[in-house]
Amino acid sequence: MTSPNSHRTIIIMKMKKLILGLSILLGTTPAWCAPVETASPDGKLRVSTDIIGGKPVYSVSYNGKTILENSPLGFLSNEGDFSTGMSFVSSEKGTVSKSFDQDKIKKSHIDYNANRLVTTLKNAKGGEVSVEWLVSDNDIAFRYLIPRQGEIGSMVVEKEATGYRFPEQTTVFLTSQSDAMIGWKRTKPSYEEFYITDVPMDTVSEFGHGYTFPALFRVGDDGWALLSETGVDGYYCASHLSDYTDGVYTIAYPMPEENNGNGSASPGIALPGATPWRTITVADNLAPIAETTIPWNVVEPKYDVQHPARPGRGTWSWIVWQDNSMNMEDQKTFIDLAADLGYENILIDAGWDQNIGYDRMPELLGYAREKGVNPLLWYSSSGHWNDIVQSPTNKMDRPIVRKKEMQWLKDNGVQGIKVDFFGGDKQETMRLYEDILSDAADYGIDVIFHGCTLPRGWERMYPNHVGSEAVFASENLIFQQIFCDMEAFHATLHPFIRNSVAIMEYGGTILNHRMSRDNNSGNTRLTGDAFQLATSILFQNPVQNFGLTPNNLTESPADAIAFMKDVPTTWDDVKLIDGYPGRYVVLARRHGDKWYIAGVNALKEPLKLKLDLSSLGLKGDKGTIYADVKGKELKAKELKMKKSSAVPVEIIPNGGMIIVAE
Repeated sequence: MTSPNSHRTIIIMKMKKLILGLSILLGTTPAWCAPVETASPDGKLRVSTDIIGGKPVYSVSYNGKTILENSPLGFLSNEGDFSTGMSFVSSEKGTVSKSFDQDKIKKSHIDYNANRLVTTLKNAKGGEVSVEWLVSDNDIAFRYLIPRQGEIGSMVVEKEATGYRFPEQTTVFLTSQSDAMIGWKRTKPSYEEFYITDVPMDTVSEFGHGYTFPALFRVGDDGWALLSETGVDGYYCASHLSDYTDGVYTIAYPMPEENNGNGSASPGIALPGATPWRTITVADNLAPIAETTIPWNVVEPKYDVQHPARPGRGTWSWIVWQDNSMNMEDQKTFIDLAADLGYENILIDAGWDQNIGYDRMPELLGYAREKGVNPLLWYSSSGHWNDIVQSPTNKMDRPIVRKKEMQWLKDNGVQGIKVDFFGGDKQETMRLYEDILSDAADYGIDVIFHGCTLPRGWERMYPNHVGSEAVFASENLIFQQIFCDMEAFHATLHPFIRNSVAIMEYGGTILNHRMSRDNNSGNTRLTGDAFQLATSILFQNPVQNFGLTPNNLTESPADAIAFMKDVPTTWDDVKLIDGYPGRYVVLARRHGDKWYIAGVNALKEPLKLKLDLSSLGLKGDKGTIYADVKGKELKAKELKMKKSSAVPVEIIPNGGMIIVAE
């Protein structure tokens, strides 16, 4: 005999099924249905969201393997706690599909398809927040959507609970967040610290402030995950990861001391509003990590420009010849070098206003134009937040003087600038980046940032953004021998980490054997010439200012110079061929119909590989190879590739190779 309670239970279950069926049909889910899941179009990548003990959490799996265990969501604000005491309100599912062309990044055409989930939660006081998820094959992007809270139309987000809880077997590839107001003239943090690689998660960061984005994680044999963020603009601050605490990394905001204490460390947001996207790229191999386009897939251009950005190659005297080269004669020499190489640009670096002077600059700029070379001029961003003496200073930090300077640049035919020494991730600093880019666009000027933060989707958001450093770049090879000693190690990291999520203005390919003007003193380069050529392919930035010097035209191998005369800086596609961060990498980039396959070796022994190039769709069975051979000068040779799935190559320690094929 069935009891009345059993009848009621059966009726309630049937009602729930009916409501759930109608909700699924309408694309919504009622509050009591948790956890809520969504998956990538191919079904391999899955995200599950839930509330446990009033705390919202999410988990991630790939091919049935756990990548992230229940990880915290939510935030604390001056208008309430949205991380505890939470309950489900509803969820809604849908899809996102778009195609777009994008210059300046690793691919010129992108087709993006994702499944969308928006889960709405409320706290104990009835305040609501939604978490928007976009899940595509190998990529997750999520952010908080914050509506008005009754009559409240503004909010300060004081702290995020957002975190990442990896399985215990995970090892990390990370670079530390610096102390504020240290380093050269108190200009840090500037994303220029050493990496730790393949170490346990509880490894403490160098300065005790956690780690910068992007951050790479190996989940044992189960997969890889790359964390970053995108869509950061003047309406929010940039974030980083905390140290590993209680089994989790959490989102951390800038330190109050950054930028000499100017500006708030916590972002203010107008309601309704949205936080930046946090991104997670997941796979069981490294190819989707190196090839991801998620930083640009979920953002849109913020303004139009009268002309597209001007990619190109350039020379600059400062990287090897240093400060003393900032004079009229040496700059004309490097303009001549750019013309001889067929390069589009010359970067005229710090001190031009004092050593050459505003009154004589029209002569130099006119000389460049006569030679068909576009000048790029250096500026300091400061300002009132560091001690920089390199000039011009106080030209880019405020709108009135900035626009006056940009009018002068436009009047003198300057179409690009490099702005240096920012030193912070606060919302106020993000506004400065955005203001410089926006004003420059009005005057037809492209912008490179140096001594700066990671660009977070900016290549697409700001059409005239053409470069950001945010890495241990080539200048460090000049400063200390240890950077020369570690050059190969760092080069094998960037395609998987830093350069995977944003363009990277490295300024490399130095063919001098010694880091000095006379090529006979200073730090010693340990890497081969083919290694240096390979970095021009591995390190992707639309404006590449290479470290070549006039003596290279006669002292360096002729085939190396011939290669550098033809090397492109924009790309249509990218494919990871092989590699492991910190050990070696072989990466292929396509420009038009031509593939450039570049590899470098940071191991202590020769690396013998059989490269699978079948995914490139090569038309022929021959190519040209440039490879370092111990004790021999670099020479280009024909390479026969009868079997594209097993092309044999050998890369010596601290050496490199490039295959060019169609």
